[in-house]
Amino acid sequence: MLGIGIIAWIIIGGLAGWIASKIMKTDAQQGIILNIVVGVIGGLLGGWLLTLFGVDVEGGGWIFSFITCLAGACILLFLVKLVTGRGRTRV
Repeated sequence: MLGIGIIAWIIIGGLAGWIASKIMKTDAQQGIILNIVVGVIGGLLGGWLLTLFGVDVEGGGWIFSFITCLAGACILLFLVKLVTGRGRTRV
């Protein structure tokens, strides 16, 4: 993702974080800044995981970067819900 610039990375991360929060049903708990943070950290997490599996993350372009951020953000939100227990129904 280094080739597309930091502003584009923040935009892609923010969009991916927002969509991930919709998928994981955490959007009501987060604001736009947290969506961007989750997307950017999710992009780093997704890129790191793909690198572990031998996937070339440098030459993927915009679409691949977005999918990486989205998958990483969903994983990150899942882990946060798992640790905090916010995804469970309480009676």
